[in-house]
Amino acid sequence: MVRISNLDLLLALKENSRTPYVELARRFGVSETAIRKRVRKLEQEGVIKKYTIEVDTKKIGFDINAMIGVDAKPENYMQVLEKMKKMKDIMCMCSSSGDHMILCECWFKNSSELSEFVKKLKKLDGVTKICPAMINEKLK
Repeated sequence: MVRISNLDLLLALKENSRTPYVELARRFGVSETAIRKRVRKLEQEGVIKKYTIEVDTKKIGFDINAMIGVDAKPENYMQVLEKMKKMKDIMCMCSSSGDHMILCECWFKNSSELSEFVKKLKKLDGVTKICPAMINEKLK
């Protein structure tokens, strides 16, 4: 019996979550039923949380894709997070340990929109630092 690791299956699904189970089964040398059961188990265990898409932002009119690092005073951190969660320009937001407390991916149609967004962030009570970086190309 061929054994595939959960990691191998997860990496294949991460590459393209729409890959048919038949194709995955062929790739790993197991039955479609085995793949279906393994995926269902990973979903039930919460390993697979959701399926998503990767968007070519330029093709939908967003010329600027930016990663923005934000720092806040510790006493204002939770308040800043809650306000930022409601901002429509933020596509992904993570707490982090490193150069910044909060990292977010944002889409903008142009640099003016990015500037306006940074101004909006500066107005949040407790924000101490904002570091935007424009993504030129996704490499992996």
